[in-house]
Amino acid sequence: MTIPVDRAAQTQAAQTQAAQAQAILMQTERARVFRALHEGPGPLLLPNPWDAGSARLLASLGFAALATTSGGFAATLGRLDGAVTRDEALGHAAAIAAATSLPVSADLENAFADEPAGVAETIGLAAAAGLAGCSVEDFTRRDDDPIYDLGLARERVAAAAAAAAATPGPLVLTARAENYLHGRTDLADTIRRLQAYQEAGADVLYAPGLTSLDDIRAVVSSVDRPVNVLTLAGAPTVPQLAEAGVRRISVGSAFSNAALGALVSAARELREQGSYGFLDQAATGRAAARSAFQP
Repeated sequence: MTIPVDRAAQTQAAQTQAAQAQAILMQTERARVFRALHEGPGPLLLPNPWDAGSARLLASLGFAALATTSGGFAATLGRLDGAVTRDEALGHAAAIAAATSLPVSADLENAFADEPAGVAETIGLAAAAGLAGCSVEDFTRRDDDPIYDLGLARERVAAAAAAAAATPGPLVLTARAENYLHGRTDLADTIRRLQAYQEAGADVLYAPGLTSLDDIRAVVSSVDRPVNVLTLAGAPTVPQLAEAGVRRISVGSAFSNAALGALVSAARELREQGSYGFLDQAATGRAAARSAFQP
């Protein structure tokens, strides 16, 4: 008996396999490029778009890589930072990764899990989203006890590092020590944590909230991995950070908040003064969008 061959199904399966293979190749190459960017002559300037449009605009301005912002993305949904789900964050990261050809690293907060197994699962899903890298932080999301015990925090980073290493890229894993964002201005503990995360396999180390150049120098000199610094009011300039040995500089939700600030200023001018001074800035944005979004 001859079993009929479903040619359409075979063709569809072949196309699916080819698409999957192409996606793996693309993710692998982006991860390779992203890793190499941490070894350049100066710090990698890593801006944080909050949607596909801002990603394409930043790419058109000459940046070499991008990173998502949990706070900026949450704002697009009318929520505060920390109020998105894992599925939402990964879907958003995939949209940012698909928007340009640049490597993208995702802000995955605490990987949406307390236990190492849950962290590893989230990191594994990040590669499937087309990302070149991602971060995991030691913030518990609990106001009463905001930072994970160091032992558990190290286990979480080790699980994340193992999962990242198992991805095709492999993903560039950034481990974040969140002390300074949550009222624990303890430099010694922050350095101990970053050293533990380095030993656990993290590729990049990050202690957001540091603004003292001496403190940043102390961190850089205490570890053997690239260090990321977050731009904040009062933080050292890019040239100063470069001189201190910082390898990557990101803006977090600052660009997103700057855009919201421009919207507030324009709206207040229209409503309270009845004038249109904001049109000058609007013209700059319109021209940039036309340049960035053309086919």
